[in-house]
Amino acid sequence: MDPLLIFKALSNETRLQILDWLKEPEKHFPPQEGGDCRKIGVCVSHIQEKAGLSQSTVSQYLLTLQRAGLLEVYRYGQWTYYKRNEQKLKELAAFIQHDL
Repeated sequence: MDPLLIFKALSNETRLQILDWLKEPEKHFPPQEGGDCRKIGVCVSHIQEKAGLSQSTVSQYLLTLQRAGLLEVYRYGQWTYYKRNEQKLKELAAFIQHDL
């Protein structure tokens, strides 16, 4: 775990919102084809629409969160889905509780 990389990723309000939305995706995003958003994640187009930002900006935000290990990415055909990496978030919480 690279705490500095993670804290940099969390230093942006929209990236924090994305993580919050993905905590309860069924509450924040419309139903999607292909299955349960809790299992496969949320399509990048839904995240972009909710954020109200350009596709390139949202893609950069998602890449930053992914590189920090906070998101898991799944590709199905032409679609890309994102979901929270709950294990990494638990590790971060333990780090903050015990090491800071």
